[in-house]
Amino acid sequence: MSTAADMKSVAFLLLVVLTDGVSCDVCTYQDVLDYLNLTTSNNVFKLTRPVLDHRHTTVVKLNIILFAILGVVEKTQTFVPFVWSLTRWNNERISWNPDKFCGISQISVPKNLLWKPDLLIFEMIQKDDSPQVQTLIISYDGTVSMDENLRVFSTCHMDVHKFPFDTQECNISISSANHCIDEMRIIPISNSTRATQFSHQVIRTQGEWEFLHLTVSSQNFSFDERKWEMVTYAFTIKRRPLLHVINFLLPVLFFLALDLASFFIADYRGEKLSFKVTVLLSISVLLLILNEILPSMSNKTPLIATYCIVIFALMLVSLLETILVTYLMDKDSQEKLNHECSWRDKSNQVNTKSCEEENKGQTCCSRICTMSDGEEQHELLPVVEEGNNGIHTPESNTLLSILEELKKLQTALFLHLNCRKKQGNSSCWARRINRAFFIFYLITVLLFLSFIFREWNS
Repeated sequence: MSTAADMKSVAFLLLVVLTDGVSCDVCTYQDVLDYLNLTTSNNVFKLTRPVLDHRHTTVVKLNIILFAILGVVEKTQTFVPFVWSLTRWNNERISWNPDKFCGISQISVPKNLLWKPDLLIFEMIQKDDSPQVQTLIISYDGTVSMDENLRVFSTCHMDVHKFPFDTQECNISISSANHCIDEMRIIPISNSTRATQFSHQVIRTQGEWEFLHLTVSSQNFSFDERKWEMVTYAFTIKRRPLLHVINFLLPVLFFLALDLASFFIADYRGEKLSFKVTVLLSISVLLLILNEILPSMSNKTPLIATYCIVIFALMLVSLLETILVTYLMDKDSQEKLNHECSWRDKSNQVNTKSCEEENKGQTCCSRICTMSDGEEQHELLPVVEEGNNGIHTPESNTLLSILEELKKLQTALFLHLNCRKKQGNSSCWARRINRAFFIFYLITVLLFLSFIFREWNS
């Protein structure tokens, strides 16, 4: 009995297995492709727009998300973003019932099997050679989805007036190359708020630039008596100015501060002039660096160029003022040297004249002491002795010597004061010019810096 029961159980299990195997359908993706007759040799799906009636409009839904900012080149006016593109449209020739194919609702096929929208980016200037996804996703209702990662080399009109505190807006305009608005509509999937939010969530690198927001807009334009639809994605980015401030703006400001500090160097030395020339040459080197950054053409002069040119001009005027002051000081020194030489000559002439007068006095004394032949010696002796006593008294000699020294000192003092009065004119004018120019220079620098920084922050 036990053996018979076991045999019945085994037979029941085999029956269940065989029955279940017969009733279960085995489905593959190839079954769906065979049902649709979607093969490489079938050109129906890829030659023409996928509509059953040519009056039907193909609606293309588009979504663009920013992944990274690869480069922004002001010199060539180029904007290089890396974006993710999702494109969806409906193929009226494709449809199947998922219930007949074991619930298969989507399949993946190569791109070359189906027609794709001929979307064109107007700003693109270089073909993208990055690897692309080679498949499409087809849904049971005929919806076709295509994902692409694009490195877009696009032109961008940049306004560098406020460089390096500038904000740029670069556009990517997408439209059909051959189909007008009656044949193809392009509709953005996400609005500006959602596109900006998604971009901030998935963005990987920004570099020097900070992504602010993405604006999505749609407009129509006419060409060759036909109307076309275009979707524009405007990327608003802001430059991070820290690097340019440290490497360029602050060094120029430091050189300007050094030029202001050079006014405290003595004017009669050559170090001040050579110092100003060195600072001016340093500014010239920074201007060469600026020339490599800014574009050749711009609607308005960049503020950083105005900043450098005005500071360069102020330092040049300061150098010219130093040359003038140095010239006046040198002229004054030359006049002083000439007056000292003339004073020495006059002093020598006064000494010579004094010596001649002294010799003349001694000669008179010797003549008084000489006796004539007709006079008696005993009558003139008391007179001569009295005269000799009156002339050669020690007190009188001392007074005469003091008088001569006072005359010499008076003459030397007069010549020296006259010389200082004449030589002080150039030095006085040099000091006045230097003081007035320093005040003017300082006020001009402060006003200009306040103006330029206000313009940058406006």
